[in-house]
Amino acid sequence: MADSEILRNTLREHRARARLTQAELAELVRVSRKTINTVENAVFVPSTVLALRLSQALGVPVEALFQLPDSPE
Repeated sequence: MADSEILRNTLREHRARARLTQAELAELVRVSRKTINTVENAVFVPSTVLALRLSQALGVPVEALFQLPDSPE
């Protein structure tokens, strides 16, 4: 199972709420726009450092951006 299949993210929604483009958010966290795009599309799972930078830039807890899927009941 790929990492992107075991991690959900709401980065796009939080970025939109903050009224930031991918390029603007990328500049704030010191990565490329393409990196933001691949994280939003679950192609790439961010490092802990990047996840924390994104959290800080958007003013939300890291858990608001990235979640493990609910475990089966």
